[in-house]
Amino acid sequence: MSPGDLDHILCGLDLPTDPNLIVGATTGEDAGVYRLNDDTALIQTVDFFTPIVDDPYQFGQVAAANALSDVYAMGGKPLLAMNLVGFPIKEMDRSILQDILRGGLDKIKEAGALLVGGHSIEDSELKYGLSITGVVHPSRVILNSGAQVGDRLLLTKPLGTGILSTALKGGAAAKGTEAMITTVMATLNREAAQLMQTIGPHACTDITGFGLVGHLYEMALASGVAIRIDSRAVPVLPETLHFASMGIIPEGAHKNKAFYGQYMKSSLEEMDPLEMVLLDPQTSGGLLIAASADGVNSIADRLGKRNYPLDFGIIGEVIAGPPGTIEIV
Repeated sequence: MSPGDLDHILCGLDLPTDPNLIVGATTGEDAGVYRLNDDTALIQTVDFFTPIVDDPYQFGQVAAANALSDVYAMGGKPLLAMNLVGFPIKEMDRSILQDILRGGLDKIKEAGALLVGGHSIEDSELKYGLSITGVVHPSRVILNSGAQVGDRLLLTKPLGTGILSTALKGGAAAKGTEAMITTVMATLNREAAQLMQTIGPHACTDITGFGLVGHLYEMALASGVAIRIDSRAVPVLPETLHFASMGIIPEGAHKNKAFYGQYMKSSLEEMDPLEMVLLDPQTSGGLLIAASADGVNSIADRLGKRNYPLDFGIIGEVIAGPPGTIEIV
């Protein structure tokens, strides 16, 4: 499904409304949020996909980290998790499924949440993911629509997992590449989210299938602002630019360019491989946080002092301009 397709489909439905529904299905946010009382709101999200790495246990970890990320992006705390499984039981050994579920469970435990069940079906194609319920104070929900002119932007994980995964599938990547991207994708966004909550961010989202540019566009459009990105400050995984320059680029990046390219004003040279990196679809990517310069610098400083295991960077700023415009310099 192309970017934006689901939003158009949902807009054509007669969706119910409720005064306690803080975030619903048509807002383009990371999850739904429902106010229970003055002190507590529920966050609901769900995500699943086919294997992104070969090792079943690591696949389970990545899928769980990815599903949990939406709760972190909205300022919440994960509370409950339920497994979603499609498994070819006649073609694959049950031990593979057990390893996947064990990987997911370990990430759920790391997040301090509880696994309370799930649902499985027999399927010709392996799929795994989770439904996550989180909690947040109703007045502290972080949306992607609050970015303000003058804000700085922090990206908490490097880009390139889509391109490197494509290189792996084609047998072009080095032996340690899968371990490297697995570490990135399986790292919870919990630490960055906890720091974010201390500085009063204006907006946040996590970077997934629409790539950095796609999620920048969604934030900028929803906030009524434009965004300027310093391409030299964007953290990128090793070898990503090399493979992108060779044309080893996932189909999703080309789809993202077709959809979001009209909103990009790029100063990069023609055929610069970095452009496709910025459009590269990510799995379990980092948080994109918009906050004051002081707030963003505070998060970055404290991440560095905590020996945060991944590259991160202050990649740009929110500016006045046509809503949704992404300037790349």
